[in-house]
Amino acid sequence: MVTIPEKPWPTGLAEDVEPLVRRVLAPNPSPYTYTGTQTYVVGMANGPDCAVIDPGPNEADHIAAIIAAVAGRKILAIMCTHTHRDHSPAAAPLAGQTGAPIVGCAPLVLAVDGPRSDEAFDPTYAPDRVLEDGEGMRGTGWTLTAVATPGHTSNHLCYALEESGALFTGDHVMGWSTSVVIPPDGDMGDYMASLDKLMARDDLRYHSAHGAAIEKPKQLVRGMIGHRRQRENQILRLLGETARPVSAFIPDMYKGLDERLIPAAEMSVTAHLLDLEKRGMVRRDGEVWHPA
Repeated sequence: MVTIPEKPWPTGLAEDVEPLVRRVLAPNPSPYTYTGTQTYVVGMANGPDCAVIDPGPNEADHIAAIIAAVAGRKILAIMCTHTHRDHSPAAAPLAGQTGAPIVGCAPLVLAVDGPRSDEAFDPTYAPDRVLEDGEGMRGTGWTLTAVATPGHTSNHLCYALEESGALFTGDHVMGWSTSVVIPPDGDMGDYMASLDKLMARDDLRYHSAHGAAIEKPKQLVRGMIGHRRQRENQILRLLGETARPVSAFIPDMYKGLDERLIPAAEMSVTAHLLDLEKRGMVRRDGEVWHPA
């Protein structure tokens, strides 16, 4: 399990991370959000307008901190990467206070019974405009282009800041942990295709919703692809030894795993198995998985 750094964290403070970008950390740390959700304000410091990416949880202090970071500029768009509850619930109250439109990912609410290894979905999210892949928003001195990256969720978008070469990656690629892929909405095949999509791009750095900025993005994405392929090969090797249910993969694949994380590991293995099944490499009989 990843260790969260010791406090103090810069919660509620506007930090300049590059000339067109300020970052505000929300007060929602957890084993699944690291030190909290990072909201980004994009625009010229002395310009007339800006955009807000991933406004985060509906916490009054955090919304006040975002407005302070905006510093009197007009918000042209409140842009969410996806609709987990640590990313989008502040969109509606921020829009209500500022009159800004909510622009970005499609709405998605999915009720999933049982434990999750990430946040549940936000039922309050109601965008004024949904961006398709390649569409964007433009302000004074800044341009944000949507990059569709389904996998973590089916509605996940990244946003490319064209003027600086930065990509806001939400939860698709993070600076502290690999993204979780939880069926039925999370899809491992889509996630891997989205990683390949990022490998084909020439972004200079990533700003994720959790963790530090990523200054060597292709190196990280290449490693993430390798990690997922390694997990896939482990699954195929173990099935070659004997057919088994999902729970029987965990002791061999995640040795010494904290018991609290077993449900998350089982969901990850399930995502891989479902992808392998689509590709005709495995089959299932009830709860038991077999080689194809």
